[in-house]
Amino acid sequence: MDAIRRLRDLWRRIGPRAVDVGSIVVSLLTAGGSTWGSPRWVDLPVGILVAAGLLGSVSLWWRRQRPVAVTFVGIVVHLLSGNPVPMIVGLFTVAVVRRDRLTVAVAAAIAAALAVPDLVRAAHPAPGMVISAIAGAAFVVAVGAYVGARRDLVASLVDRAERAESERELRSEQARTAERARIAREMHDVLAHKVSLIALHAGALEVNADISAERVEAAASLIRTTAHQTLEELREVLGVLRTESAPDGTDLAPNVTESDLALLVESSRSAGLAVELEGSLPGLPDATARAVHRVVQEGLTNVLKHARGATTEVALAGDPVAGVSVSVVNRRPVAADLIGDPVPGSGAGLLGLEERVRLLGGTFASGADPDGGWALRAWLPWGTVVIEPSEMHPVDERGEVHSS
Repeated sequence: MDAIRRLRDLWRRIGPRAVDVGSIVVSLLTAGGSTWGSPRWVDLPVGILVAAGLLGSVSLWWRRQRPVAVTFVGIVVHLLSGNPVPMIVGLFTVAVVRRDRLTVAVAAAIAAALAVPDLVRAAHPAPGMVISAIAGAAFVVAVGAYVGARRDLVASLVDRAERAESERELRSEQARTAERARIAREMHDVLAHKVSLIALHAGALEVNADISAERVEAAASLIRTTAHQTLEELREVLGVLRTESAPDGTDLAPNVTESDLALLVESSRSAGLAVELEGSLPGLPDATARAVHRVVQEGLTNVLKHARGATTEVALAGDPVAGVSVSVVNRRPVAADLIGDPVPGSGAGLLGLEERVRLLGGTFASGADPDGGWALRAWLPWGTVVIEPSEMHPVDERGEVHSS
């Protein structure tokens, strides 16, 4: 295979010029035979015939750059010396590179050049001489047009394959970028809430150095448990980097159940957050359940970061027809309840969460409430259930589902 490939590459480099050299050699041999062998339709000195044969043969070297000019030189050479090779090769080249009216005109001129000498030499000219000349020129044009069309087809297929390869590489790069962004969002979702809890408990220990040993032990145990859970969840996410990910990214996070939401609220409550959970959503499909879990997690994380002393309400409602509404609303925070320095946050969590909800076909909104609190609300379709636009129930500014 390597030898065949090397020969193919060598032919690509030297093949065209080798064909040109072969055409010149054949033309020279034909010129010699027509000069001293066959009778001519005009009586010219041998020197003129030899010069015409050499000129026509050498001109074939430039047939690829100037095919029309070489063809008309070949016509003159044929009329003078009877050597048809330059004009035939020229016509073939014209048909390869051009398949238009110019090719038809050149073919007509060559048909005339082929017929005229036979008609002049013949004692009784016949229509068959003209027909054979036209057929000969048409045959050369047909072969050249076939070769040219095949070359154009191969070139278009090669170009299409190259563009497809480029597009495939572009799609692969876009997929890798999207995967990195998705993993970054998952890592943010996994770490932000638990790290906020750790920071909150550590801050409480820092500012309350005189608390009892039992409370210190309980807080330290909770910090250790939360850190252990954080490492486990982080290990699950990073495991994606060592295995093939699902095309839709669903393997980036484990399945979420209704009890996980209760545990999430309970962990925030144990950290000192006054939070209540209202409603439940049993039987949610996995993708929707994960999105609801992330909405609640992000909302509670933001409360822990920015409004730790605020009363917070998590509300869940919905059904397979109306869809799912989820809201995390905190009231005006109490500044005196802040413990230590606020936990820093970049706001990237809300952007990633909005994108997650949007990709699932839902709506997302967050902002300040008139009473000084903050609200985070989302609506999601119920998994794979197809909901017509007329059946979709919007979420109002208080996070409640309205039906008509």
